[in-house]
Amino acid sequence: MTMEFTDRVTRVEPSATLAISALATELEADGADVVDLSVGEPDFPTPQNIVDAGQDAMDAGHTGYTTSAGILELREAISEKLAADGLDHGTDEIIVTPGAKQALYEIVQTLIQDGDEVVLLDPAWVSYEAMVKMAGGSLSRVDLSDSDFQLEPALDALAEAVSDETELLIVNSPSNPTGAVYSDAALEGVRDLAVEHDITVISDEIYKEITYGVSPTSLGTLEGMADRTITVNGFSKAYSMTGWRLGYFAGPEELIDQAGKLHSHSVSSAVNFVQHAGIEALENTDEAVDEMTEAFHERRDLVVDLLAEHDVDVAVPEGAFYMMLPVGDDDQAWCEGAIEDAHVATVPGSAFGTPGYARISYAASEDRLEEGIERLADEGYL
Repeated sequence: MTMEFTDRVTRVEPSATLAISALATELEADGADVVDLSVGEPDFPTPQNIVDAGQDAMDAGHTGYTTSAGILELREAISEKLAADGLDHGTDEIIVTPGAKQALYEIVQTLIQDGDEVVLLDPAWVSYEAMVKMAGGSLSRVDLSDSDFQLEPALDALAEAVSDETELLIVNSPSNPTGAVYSDAALEGVRDLAVEHDITVISDEIYKEITYGVSPTSLGTLEGMADRTITVNGFSKAYSMTGWRLGYFAGPEELIDQAGKLHSHSVSSAVNFVQHAGIEALENTDEAVDEMTEAFHERRDLVVDLLAEHDVDVAVPEGAFYMMLPVGDDDQAWCEGAIEDAHVATVPGSAFGTPGYARISYAASEDRLEEGIERLADEGYL
């Protein structure tokens, strides 16, 4: 039997970041010592109070279905968190999802159909493109590499990319893969263009709690953006809860009503006891988040200094735990060689729409970061 597959699936490639991670796992299974700087996963355990809250919830019998949008107590906690960021969303304007990636998927599927234009800011997280293609949308891209990955100097380019035909703009600050935090002036520029052309904007704020000396602004707090911004966040990064799969999005009630149909007919709801752990994360884990963020800050400085010793200059990230390493024209070959020769896993910049770079994740111990940079240098990759 020959199966025929849909265009929406065949038009996309597997996730490059997960593919590199899988290759690293294969090498490790063969006995290689791989320094994996490819994966966007904190190396810290989930804070114990969150683990205990999840266990307590299971012991209390919270193992069945929940309301599709999420348990009320968690949506109330999310609403309070958003209010602290300056966003006004009641519990009826929030959907809790199994991970922020699911939130983004549901939003794109709800808003985008065949031929609709979506604008990305490159380098852009790999799954944005795939999600848009699966929905049948078309992509227009704005390259930020010439401005150290900052948006403010590229506002003119963004103005040229958007039009009255643009349905959606995706903004990710702090950024994966660059760690850039966009300035208020940059976000105000986004606001002006979104209002002028009547564009809906996704503000992906999954790294908002991981910043170094800056306070990122939530796009939806700007005048004119409350009814056209969909804010996405989750628990994987700041709370080191990647495997728990818990995220959420907040937006206008009419969007929530429509996206809720897709949510209810696909995942039904996020896991019950995980939602209870999410309440604990939001309400009682600030100190642990601060400690992890400080460790990321120290690791960022370490990697920048180590690269400088090899005369490699990088745009210094202000948030998240990634940086873009310039590697020359063929970034795919560089990354393949780095993992084969130096046993250091990174991700090609072309996967994010920006050839000539490799993404390094510094969500690893200082010892492993030092080992990884030393191996790359010894094998002639720096």
